[in-house]
Amino acid sequence: MTGPEIRSAGGTALLATFDSLADVVAFRAGLAQAALPGLTEVVSGARTLLLRFDPTTTDAGRLRTELTQVSPVSPVSPVSPVSPVSATLEAHDADPLVIPVTYDGEDLDTVTELTGMRRDELVAWHTGQLWTSAFCGFAPGFSYLTGSDRPLDLPRRSTARTAVPSGAVAVAGEFSAVYPRTSPGGWQLIGRTDVPMWSLDRTPPALAPAGTLVRFVVAGAA
Repeated sequence: MTGPEIRSAGGTALLATFDSLADVVAFRAGLAQAALPGLTEVVSGARTLLLRFDPTTTDAGRLRTELTQVSPVSPVSPVSPVSPVSATLEAHDADPLVIPVTYDGEDLDTVTELTGMRRDELVAWHTGQLWTSAFCGFAPGFSYLTGSDRPLDLPRRSTARTAVPSGAVAVAGEFSAVYPRTSPGGWQLIGRTDVPMWSLDRTPPALAPAGTLVRFVVAGAA
């Protein structure tokens, strides 16, 4: 990847713009390992990172220079199955958050038809890779997850549902996601989970903020 374009965003932030979402994810992972002094918050977008800093510790010029020395971390390879565990994380060197899924979504047969996969092949594709929360949006706790395996680039439904249930596991485009609450939605539903993606009773409320690694497993699998 080429280096990002970096611009000022007010007196205590910089905005880094990248050529692709993969570049954003890799650079954010590199930032997590670099642990730059004074960098207080990183907010991910589809092509950007907003970098807030503490002006009593660093300044825009120093941070710009340090950013040029950050080494992006490439996406990881597909992984072998693991047993369900429960964990949260901030950086790419932590254990992944594991989400058990019951694969009985209303659009499962539609997705198999679109991809030419059997059901078991689709489930193996979804569970056999490591996902990264690239950025959050749409609704509180809705994490856009990108995978380490090939994307399916699935279209959204031609007609969106007026109410997708909380916990629905879905795919669309290059992403997978878990709906954190009942809401309208047009993604293809392939399963469901009982894992709460958003709760005001924890810090942070979002279970999978940007940078979080996620593994999906078949619910009840030994």
